Amino acid sequence: MKITEHDREFLKANIWREWEAIETDQKKQIPPPPAQKPFPQDATLIDLVKPEELKVGKMPVIEAITHRKSRRQYTAEPITIEELSFLLWSTQGVHEVLYDGVVTLRTVPSAGARHPFETYLLVNHVVGLQAGVYRYLSFEHKLCFLYPDPKIGQKIALACDNFARNSAVVFVWAAIPYRTEWRYGVISPKLIAQDSGHVCQNLYLACEAIGVGTCAVGAYNQKEMDKIIGVDGEDEFTVYTAPVGKIRE
Repeated sequence: MKITEHDREFLKANIWREWEAIETDQKKQIPPPPAQKPFPQDATLIDLVKPEELKVGKMPVIEAITHRKSRRQYTAEPITIEELSFLLWSTQGVHEVLYDGVVTLRTVPSAGARHPFETYLLVNHVVGLQAGVYRYLSFEHKLCFLYPDPKIGQKIALACDNFARNSAVVFVWAAIPYRTEWRYGVISPKLIAQDSGHVCQNLYLACEAIGVGTCAVGAYNQKEMDKIIGVDGEDEFTVYTAPVGKIRE
């Protein structure tokens, strides 16, 4: 496939001129989409360790940055709920909710505070959690249990990468593009791509801080991953994945 100049244009700063010239839904005063995907009233919710009660993750930032690297070798040892709580809060934790839930300030930056991602977890080895698929509810700082899957390790290998088969959990970030498109229209792909980098880098540093490993995977199987997390592939779809596990030295 040949890369054209048009394909590269969305990476350049001059696309902001296009944004200034078009009527986005925000400029039309259309109400914004919700900042978090709703969940069923009868959903099984699982408490996480509150940020202020976390005992892990005290490594100095300079050490985490110095030692940060992609790690692909994991043991079968599970991670704890506290460790998972820290990783989730570090990547999508909410500091403040503004304007009746329309805007959130979080532990990662996002263009216009739009935060277009939902975090799904393919849980393989986490203490106290059944193997299966979950979604992080950042407003509540809880897990929403979607469904059990005792063969989730096999599906991880197929949809993500074979090295991830024995990981404790796979973080799957699915974008809901309209959250960003509502404000930024045609320049949204650039901003969503940038935002995904912010989230994944926080995961890398948070993993180093608690002595576990991760490795970002962009070459996931799109259809398989979207199917596993139960999204339609159009208005919501996977954009980034990262297995996490105890490090095999």
